[in-house]
Parts: sequence; structure tokens; C-alpha cells
Amino acid sequence: MTSRRRGNSIENATSSHYQRLTADNSLLVLIDHQVGHLLTIKDIDQEELRHNVVASARAARVLGVPVILTSTAPNIFGPTLPELTEALPGVENIERSIINAWEDPKVSQAIKDTGRRKVLFSALTTHVCLAFPSISAASEGYDSYALLDGSGTWNETLRVSAIAQMQQAGVIISSGFAAFVEMVHDNANPIAPKVYAALDLPGGKSLSQLLKGRA
Repeated sequence: MTSRRRGNSIENATSSHYQRLTADNSLLVLIDHQVGHLLTIKDIDQEELRHNVVASARAARVLGVPVILTSTAPNIFGPTLPELTEALPGVENIERSIINAWEDPKVSQAIKDTGRRKVLFSALTTHVCLAFPSISAASEGYDSYALLDGSGTWNETLRVSAIAQMQQAGVIISSGFAAFVEMVHDNANPIAPKVYAALDLPGGKSLSQLLKGRA
């Protein structure tokens, strides 16, 4: 995705040609969802955040969307959330020291190896580990998405400033729930109940039962 400045605003150069998210054109990048980071989060309930990022990981697995998992300095920030690694059996946790995950050769190569151009980022923290790589991806022409429901930071000021920074760079602000429901596209799709169950949406169990009953 590219953007151009017109006056005081950013105009998305591809805004009139939006291509929706699908299971075949997207990938999910989960950055630094570590126990130590989670304990510092103040702009979203910590347990809600934990639930949301695990739900996104599970939905990605159901849909066959590639997932890239990375963490940094476990001796400082602790291990990756156990529930997250359990939801991603067989997925390598790429350890790195570079703060911007996009600039880590192993991470960036893993992203490029998928051949997909729509990159969904979720990270702790929003103002650094989400903003930096999502902006980098957008600058290289990727359709870059920041999933806020699986990201968090220390206070509202950092959250607001990070969102503004990402939007100005052409990053699409979204959520894991919205992204994966967009991939479902049609509730007649047999995979829809499985995705809703993975997302654990409010009322999702009833919705899944209803969809199964109509199948």
C-alpha cells in the first residue's frame, strides 16, 4: 500500500481499489506477547488482551493463515504467553534483539517467504513494537494492518499518538475480530462456525450453533 500527501492530509493511493482480506492473501504477525510486557499494559484490560490475541491465533489456524511469532529479550520481558504458544503448535518463536521486528532478517524473510502482501500486526507494545514494523511494512508497499484488540501500551497518550503515527503512514487500523470475520466473508461458508468458535465472540457459541443448524 502506498500513500501520498495532499494538503494536510494523507490520501491512500489504493483506497479506491481496496481488496478485502482473505485467507489466501493475508498473514498474521504476533510480536512480543510476553508475560513481562503484558503486566505493563494499562490501556486495555490485560486479560481481555490475552483472550483477543489467542483468539486471533486460533482463527488464523482454522483459516490456514500463516502465523509468524516473534519475541525479544526473554531474560528481561519473560516468556511468550503460554496460551499463545499452545494455540500455535509447530510455529517457531523467532527470538530477536532488534526492536523493530521488520528490521530483523529472520522475521522479515519469514514474512516475505509467504508471498502475501496483507500483513496483520499485533504487538506489545502499541507505541513501539506495533507502530514500528507496521509503518515499515507500509513503507515497502505492503497492505499493513494494526490489530488494536491484541495490542496494548502503557497509557492513553501513547495509544493515541501511536494510532495517529500509523494512520499518517498508511497503516490500516483494525482488530483481529474484524479481520478474521472479513476473511469468512459469507456465513454460508462451512468454516464460519469454526472461525467464530475460535474467536470466542460474545454470543459466538449461540451463533455457531445457529449456523450449524442451518447447514
